[in-house]
Amino acid sequence: MPGFEATIAAIDAANAADPRQDSGAPFETIYARRMSSCLESLYPEASELLKIAARAQHLRRWEIARSDYPDGRKGYNDWRRACREHHARLAGDIMRAQGYDEGAIERVGGLIRKEQLKKDPESQALENVAAVVFLAHYFDDFLNKHVGYADDKIIDILGKTLCKMSPPGHAAAMALPMNERARSLVAAAVARETAALERLAARARDP
Repeated sequence: MPGFEATIAAIDAANAADPRQDSGAPFETIYARRMSSCLESLYPEASELLKIAARAQHLRRWEIARSDYPDGRKGYNDWRRACREHHARLAGDIMRAQGYDEGAIERVGGLIRKEQLKKDPESQALENVAAVVFLAHYFDDFLNKHVGYADDKIIDILGKTLCKMSPPGHAAAMALPMNERARSLVAAAVARETAALERLAARARDP
């Protein structure tokens, strides 16, 4: 039988090499644990493969530097695409070593690559979890890093994030403890995207 616990341990071992630190531990180790914790909270019945995909969401992300890609939206999207391929490939190598078959490996890779978002319930669940983790743990840092951004730009970014989510993700996001500015920005993004969110909610599929 494939080794789920050994796979999770191997993902953690791979992330432990991250030279960046967060709360005294490797940055991606902390991120991966937050992904798993949020998945357990939002989707306690999540499948084994979805749990692996969540843990490997940013597997060794520091190896794909944002600075290697041009500034601007296209450069950012190309970087994100390269990251997803990187994470999926490394996760597949780990799963293969633990005895998972190619079907399971491809399934986890497809989830990490965000394939069939809005159509695949598990892909949607993973997107919800990633967005909630960002808002819960990294949004304040994002605001501090981009102090020169006008509120409208932040609201636009948040709106794009919200439109990738589905109602359970929105509910979890709005229930998060946030400082006054962060909450006002999220609320403004929700208000701006109300019509789009209603349309997307009618099509989104959740576990």
